[in-house]
Amino acid sequence: MLKYQRTLREEIQFEGIGLHTGYSVKLTLVPAPPETGIRFRRTDLKNFEIEAVRKYVAKVSYATTLMKKGVMIATVEHLLSALYGLGIDNLYLDINSLEVPILDGSGGHFVEEIHKVGIVDQEALRKYIVIEKPIEVRHDNKVAGVYPDSVPSATYIIDFEHEAIGYQEIRIDLDPESYCREVASARTFGFVADVEYLKSLGLIRGGSLENAVVLDSSGIVNNHLRFPNEFVRHKLLDLLGDISLAGFPIVGHLHAERAGHAIHTALADKIAQLRSHYQIRTAVELEPALVQAAV
Repeated sequence: MLKYQRTLREEIQFEGIGLHTGYSVKLTLVPAPPETGIRFRRTDLKNFEIEAVRKYVAKVSYATTLMKKGVMIATVEHLLSALYGLGIDNLYLDINSLEVPILDGSGGHFVEEIHKVGIVDQEALRKYIVIEKPIEVRHDNKVAGVYPDSVPSATYIIDFEHEAIGYQEIRIDLDPESYCREVASARTFGFVADVEYLKSLGLIRGGSLENAVVLDSSGIVNNHLRFPNEFVRHKLLDLLGDISLAGFPIVGHLHAERAGHAIHTALADKIAQLRSHYQIRTAVELEPALVQAAV
């Protein structure tokens, strides 16, 4: 478990288009001092800041959108997932438009470029949300919850009628190495049958076969899958991006079934509300318990 807070060694720049807006966008990841957290800055709006925390969640239809005083940042989940998965605590995200670039539809490019410049430890100790009692959000057969566990871990289950997806399940212990290996490169996915409806809502204007796995009634339209169960891996990627909005990394077992952004972010909100169900501890405070658990 990471002991110190972390940021990047130097800046990184990305250029691309927004999945839903189709707008061109430039994004720069800028190292930030300890205790800054993850903060978006709209460079086209005098560096207006929006902290990546659950109280600024505004929309959760087909993506997670943050809004503060009427200023928006859309489709934040893939970028936030990469930062959460790599254990990066402090960063300014300078962006000149209202949507994070979709790139290839995964967190893979973010991870690759971050590895190129490097991650550095900072002087401040890292803080964790240590789950002591279960916290759940349920809606019909959809559920997202977090449960006591000695290490960060996660399970995701999906079950689609489409024969190319069906029932899929993944369970992993969460650390930067497993995130990069098992989750980061899993792409978002969608269905040809939904395209016209989504476009009527003003969505997926930047969507293409280059940034999503697309399915029709007969199967997968574009190229091969990166994993046999790439679909559930991407859902886990989304969950980690959304749960990062709770404010600190979680020591506990995340579990989601048939969920989505609405339930993911509702879980982040419920974690913040149920303060009696967890403790906030530094890695140093956790070390004796971790050593005992390993024995």
